Amino acid sequence: MAAPAASAIDLSKALVLAPPALADWLVILPVAWCLASGAILLMLRKNVRLQPPLAVAALVVLLVLDALLLWRVIDGGPVTMVMGRWLPPFGIAFTVDLAGALFALFSALVALAGGIYAAESIDASGRRYGFYPFLMLLMAGVSGAFLTGDIFNLYVWFEVLLISSFGLLVLGSEPRQIDGAVKYAFLNLIATTLFLIAVGYLYGLFGTLNMADIAAKAGERRGDLPLMTLGVLFVLAFGMKAAAFPVNFWLPASYHTPRIVVSALFAGLLTKVGIYALIRVMVMLFPVEGDELSFVIAAAAAATMIFGALGAIGQSDTRRLLGYLVISGIGVMLAGIAVGGPGGVGGALFYALHSMVVMTALYMATGVAGRLSGAFDLNRAGGLYGRTAFFSALSLVLFLSVSGMPPFSGFWPKVMVAKAAIDIGAWWLAGTVLLTGFLTMIAVGRVWVLAYWRPANIPAAPGEGAPRTSAMLSLSALALVTVLVGLFPDPLLQQVQQAASGLAEPSAYVNSVFPQGAR
Repeated sequence: MAAPAASAIDLSKALVLAPPALADWLVILPVAWCLASGAILLMLRKNVRLQPPLAVAALVVLLVLDALLLWRVIDGGPVTMVMGRWLPPFGIAFTVDLAGALFALFSALVALAGGIYAAESIDASGRRYGFYPFLMLLMAGVSGAFLTGDIFNLYVWFEVLLISSFGLLVLGSEPRQIDGAVKYAFLNLIATTLFLIAVGYLYGLFGTLNMADIAAKAGERRGDLPLMTLGVLFVLAFGMKAAAFPVNFWLPASYHTPRIVVSALFAGLLTKVGIYALIRVMVMLFPVEGDELSFVIAAAAAATMIFGALGAIGQSDTRRLLGYLVISGIGVMLAGIAVGGPGGVGGALFYALHSMVVMTALYMATGVAGRLSGAFDLNRAGGLYGRTAFFSALSLVLFLSVSGMPPFSGFWPKVMVAKAAIDIGAWWLAGTVLLTGFLTMIAVGRVWVLAYWRPANIPAAPGEGAPRTSAMLSLSALALVTVLVGLFPDPLLQQVQQAASGLAEPSAYVNSVFPQGAR
């Protein structure tokens, strides 16, 4: 008997048949480039002299790729690429909108500054044991978190960056590093477990993990599903990862323990990934639940700001002091999320980008100051202004910026968040933002008076009279960014407001994943 003729199969119902545009490859190139560069650096880890130039070159390429990706998104809107050609929501999607592209670009800038700073501050032993491969793996995780369109893969990229951060944290194997790593690992393990539970619960409710699919379905099925439970789980998980009160005690217990450049990268990147994830989930996926939890988030924001600012005032170790300033800044971002709207969410995005640059630079400046004065303890430090006026001027710019003083980048997002809070009648939250700026000024002013203006208590060691070239290059570049953004805020201000609007109304994001409503 003859077999029946095989029926034609319409692959277009399951697979993407058209080749992607060349520009669309920019969506995944940052992650692929970081993984490939990290693998090459790992193979060459014994060649310690070759590590810094190769890593810096790789980070320059990453910065260019992210800049091109941002240009692509600004020009044409959100971009999606699906792995394995499977149509979403079955294929794993990388979807980039304006918010993700901005975060990716600023993270690449911070990583490049860190790579340059490390060229002279990380010794041969640190290079041999994998500082630069870990750095590239960290950037793969950070970039993946900002660019993914699948919430399970957001969890996966969190794990990638955490694994690499563990390696960077214990680099050197000193007892205090091991102690800091244990605290850091334990609390992040709890947050990761909560995140995974929330992801499993989410999949059980929606049958999908594609963010665009969830955003569309959540509005349709809000009355039938216990979405508030999901919202609480995500707020708790991401709040812990972002170091929000009362689950922030892991950060000041661990960020002062590793090498200064590692602390700088952590301060600039890791907590911002938590804030980005919280914004992505609570503003784009579950906006109604975010509104209902707004008072809880606002209360946590106020407590985080005050706790961080008062903690900074009470510290004599400058590395611990900066850890509390990181926490205080997280509170400002949470305040913007709680207030909502283009002003609040835009202010949170703006402040996160500002904090990436300024907190990274402040840790680097603290490393230089500690090396020049011979101590990180304010009771022993002094005389920095007399030794190097230019470095002191850069530090002053960073102190003023982190305090939210004009004309630097920290001023504008605080104004945006405070104004948005006043507009909805949350005077107490706006007052807390302003009070935190005042307390932060006291904290950094104390550092300036004791470490810079006061005469030196310890004579300079031979060869320690001037900062290293790589450190000054990184610091100067980051300080220039905060000055330029402060003096000319309009370009970035317009982009963050547009990004906030895109998160609140994700139709362009959804249409990028499901063209012409193909769901």
